[in-house]
Amino acid sequence: MTTRREVANAVRALSMDAVQQANSGHPGAPMGMADIAEVLWNDYLSHNPANPNWADRDRFVLSNGHASMLLYSLLHLAGYDLPIEELKNFRQLHSKTPGHPEYGYAPGVETTTGPLGQGIANAVGMAVAERTLGAQFNTADHTIVDHHTWVFLGDGCLMEGISHEACSLAGTLGLGKLIAIYDDNGISIDGQVEGWFTDNTPQRFEAYGWHVIPAVDGHDSDSIKAAIAAAKAETGKPTLICARTTIGFGSPNKGGKESSHGAPLGAEEITLAKAQLGWKYGPFEVPNEVYAAWNARDAGEQKEAAWQTTFDAYKAANPALATEFERRMAGDLPDNWQADAAAYVQSVVEKAETIASRKASQNALNGFGPLLPEFLGGSADLAGSNLTIWSGSKVIHDDPAGNYLNYGVREFAMTAMTNGMCLHGGFIPYSATFLMFSEYSRNALRMASLMKLQNIFVFTHDSIGLGEDGPTHQPVEQTACLRLMPNMSVWRPCDAVESAIAWKVSVERKDGPSSLIFSRQGLTHQERSAEQLANVERGGYVLHEPATAPQAIIIATGSEVGMAMEACEKLSAANVAVRVVSMPSTDKFDSQDQAYRDSVLPPALKVRMAVEAGMPDLWRKYVGLDGDVMGISTFGESGPASEVYKHFGITTEALVERVSVLVKASS
Repeated sequence: MTTRREVANAVRALSMDAVQQANSGHPGAPMGMADIAEVLWNDYLSHNPANPNWADRDRFVLSNGHASMLLYSLLHLAGYDLPIEELKNFRQLHSKTPGHPEYGYAPGVETTTGPLGQGIANAVGMAVAERTLGAQFNTADHTIVDHHTWVFLGDGCLMEGISHEACSLAGTLGLGKLIAIYDDNGISIDGQVEGWFTDNTPQRFEAYGWHVIPAVDGHDSDSIKAAIAAAKAETGKPTLICARTTIGFGSPNKGGKESSHGAPLGAEEITLAKAQLGWKYGPFEVPNEVYAAWNARDAGEQKEAAWQTTFDAYKAANPALATEFERRMAGDLPDNWQADAAAYVQSVVEKAETIASRKASQNALNGFGPLLPEFLGGSADLAGSNLTIWSGSKVIHDDPAGNYLNYGVREFAMTAMTNGMCLHGGFIPYSATFLMFSEYSRNALRMASLMKLQNIFVFTHDSIGLGEDGPTHQPVEQTACLRLMPNMSVWRPCDAVESAIAWKVSVERKDGPSSLIFSRQGLTHQERSAEQLANVERGGYVLHEPATAPQAIIIATGSEVGMAMEACEKLSAANVAVRVVSMPSTDKFDSQDQAYRDSVLPPALKVRMAVEAGMPDLWRKYVGLDGDVMGISTFGESGPASEVYKHFGITTEALVERVSVLVKASS
């Protein structure tokens, strides 16, 4: 009879072999956590390898993503479509087994991990999504959303500050179906962590309001099983299981040492380790009886079939709710979205309001919110400034079926949590803070882009127009940084119309996140023809065309578009014909065909001026070597906004003068 240790040793052997063949990787954590994984995956995890997208599956997150061979071994052994050839191709170009788990490569990988601490924050978001979705759809007679979120994490995850942000909020929210298992092996890359990490982790998590199970033997199956059973029994709090393990368990010379953390063990040490573990098989060889012990396909299909029976009964009793659930989990927009969204945009055009774009954003939420029950909003303790609460907002702390979450001052965790909500499914999350504090969220923003998640980020107070709060709060380089991030779509609208369209396009985007950048100060409404209105969605368009052939082009975004239009009028009075181009989204404009881009920025017209109250460098690609950029390449200053703009020379008068100089130089 195959013992549990023998079953777990398959994970250890595959992890050792794959890292050795790649000559790169992290064998220590997979070897140390194999016994825990064996109990969780074989006794508790509710999943179906034949359908990795089953809506009510448990979510499993490997927050310590460097231990990726643990996850790949588990997926392969459990029966996911991850053949042994992919394990042999570990860390090779275009394999399904990259160095760290990447969402969208191997089936069963729920999120991209590797930047430590973000996996646990993703998991908190998943747990929020599970509970909120359940509150919105479960009925007294039928429960169709009822699953757990499981997390493996290590010392590094707990040292990262994001773990404090996310786990503190998880405790406050009482996420009882979130269970984290801490691989307490006392080792990180630099060696024994006691020199730099002596936190009392159980007390820390108890202070957060978690249920804590300390000092579990991570190599004793009975102890692990008892801990997991106790964790599942606690439904009012998230649980942290602190499991003592030996990194590189089974390696006679490297077990318990940092030498097993991030490098192959070596052929000789692998031979010794397999002998010590009693593993008698060659590289990548797993006996049939061990495969049989791991295979979860039959059990998984039965679990999903049982759920499907429940869902069918639910659908018979609640056809409208069931159809809505299916729509939301499929990520489809409502059937009436296009018509109703277009009608809202037209209503904004007709109002012709001069308002701050942050207020226009809130108006857009009031317009689109009733159409989108999948919205799940929030702000990092700035709702009154970001204006992210709309008339239909209900805080989930007060109403579990609500659609708004107060994140507190936790920008990094907020962003990573909303990534987890996207990954879970059923929601389009949006979250907000000041643009300056996108800095706190940067790596999670990058992860949203890397995973191509439909996540919407609202950033208000977008420039030196913030005024008296000074350079600590005045963003200068942040918009440029966001634009440089691959697959991040960035919108900086110039008025209420562009703001509404930015929201509409972001809701419709399925292949990546969007950053919506809004002003504190009022922005003048710009008049547009039907053609100009349609072209807003193309990211850049001709907002004003002079009566005679243009001698110059001014390109502007956000609050500087109004300045450009004023300058255009003054230049016209001086017999200088200027085209004004509004470019709310450079990435969207760049994605247009060459013919359209040339129609907006004709190659022959080289007299070009770009104006934006931020870093000027990006605009060089639009104005060329002969053009000019009015921007800010230093930090801001504290003072009233109008005075700060004057201090930096970003005024209508200065713009007129600089365009005039360009025109004269070209004649």
